[in-house]
Amino acid sequence: MTGPAAAPPTFTPGPDAMAHLELILNGACPLPGFMTASETASVVKRGRLPDGTPWPVPVTLPVPDELVGAERVTLTDAEGAPLAELTVSERWWAGSLPWRVNGETSGHRLAGEVHLARPPVHGVYRSLRRAPAEVRGSREIGALAHRPMLAVLTDRPLHHRALHQIRTAIKEVGRGGPVEVLLLIDAPFDDEGAVPAVLAAEPLLPPRSRFAVLTLPRAETTDGIAPPEGRTELLAAHVAAAYGASHLLINRDPDQPPAVPVPGAPVRIVAPAAWAYDIRAGAWRLADRVTAGESRSELTPTEVEDLLGRGETLPAWFTSSRVSAELARRRPARVRRGLTLFFTGLSGSGKSTIARGVADAIRRSGRTVTLLDGDVVRRMLSSGLTFSRSDRDLNVRRIGYVAAEIGRHGGVAVCAPIAPYAATRAEVRAMAEDTGDFFLVHVATPLEVCEARDRKGLYAKARLGEIPEFTGISDPYEAPGDADLVIDTTTATEAESVATVVEALRAGGWLPRMAG
Repeated sequence: MTGPAAAPPTFTPGPDAMAHLELILNGACPLPGFMTASETASVVKRGRLPDGTPWPVPVTLPVPDELVGAERVTLTDAEGAPLAELTVSERWWAGSLPWRVNGETSGHRLAGEVHLARPPVHGVYRSLRRAPAEVRGSREIGALAHRPMLAVLTDRPLHHRALHQIRTAIKEVGRGGPVEVLLLIDAPFDDEGAVPAVLAAEPLLPPRSRFAVLTLPRAETTDGIAPPEGRTELLAAHVAAAYGASHLLINRDPDQPPAVPVPGAPVRIVAPAAWAYDIRAGAWRLADRVTAGESRSELTPTEVEDLLGRGETLPAWFTSSRVSAELARRRPARVRRGLTLFFTGLSGSGKSTIARGVADAIRRSGRTVTLLDGDVVRRMLSSGLTFSRSDRDLNVRRIGYVAAEIGRHGGVAVCAPIAPYAATRAEVRAMAEDTGDFFLVHVATPLEVCEARDRKGLYAKARLGEIPEFTGISDPYEAPGDADLVIDTTTATEAESVATVVEALRAGGWLPRMAG
């Protein structure tokens, strides 16, 4: 007799593959699972599957080496709950794709059908992550399926310009008749994104507008090669069609090129009307009706962030008070916003000493601060980890996770690990910026100065080979190119270095200005 079959290995897909998986499971993507090599090649080259079915972007599942031989794989959410089971039909190496797919351009892929294990529960605003069949069914029950439906895809708030564009599109689509409106809000799984700000604009939308939250995969460029023109718009059009839309309007920032009709789209992509604010009339008007020199365009995201960071109210000509209040809630003034202050540098560079001094200054300013020093974290949070590259990366990620949680609740986390690798620092930045702000300080004290100090005798041991993989001696330190502040403690005193960092935080708005 043979024993019971071994349980398949589990795997949590990356963000883009997870987005594809949910689109497959909810029916927005008309595929049974992840693509084979030939299917991917056909889609990349022609925008069609080998059988001629139109589909604009590859749907692939990147996996680590240890899963290449698996026959079945249980795909889970970030918390480990099973979502689906993949029956592997092909294992293939992606080679070099012409643009970044699922966050990378090469690596192992598994192809095959996926079967739902249980309905997903992960992701914020889960109650609004409505399946296409649910939306279509509710329209049919209400005898509304005969009406045209305008889907509005947005991953940003609906300011006055966007609301005017939606109203103009409704008139164009309906030609005087009633039109259903569906807001498709593209938001990350683990973050509320623009959802609250979009919902805040509901009173300004047509009555009974519907909302559905989804997560679309990102097709990024690599080496300057972008996806063929129109592919991202086509993906949005296919998803909108699955929800029963007849037309699609894509809301973009004013500094981005507008989405325009694309040949082969399953629904008509409506080109947004150009609107501008008429300064003299004090109203938004179609841009071609505003006299040159008397108009102004919508604020850019950078301008919005700057106003919010200073604690200022967004102007009424730009957005509604409800949307403004929601954005202010999510992005309070920097002096009240969570912050990860991250020091990186060689051992002996002075980063821990400076970090302690800066933490004291932040505390005196009245802000809540937590110091996550590298050595202390090693003892309290990462006890048992070695100094291998993988364990050092894990230590830094743990620091980043704790710092991000501190930032989520409005606190300041001051971190001072060596953090020698750029990729890991980028992960920490991403975690921190999901919940607050991130400020990177490179303590760029030269190696020879750090080694001369060597109060712990570590460099001497590394030179003798007693400490393997020691940063700066037998392992590299990747100097950051994205530091917000660079300081060198070779000649600067501790007090001078602390003052430099504190003044940078005050200038950025994270600390209150001194009275007088």
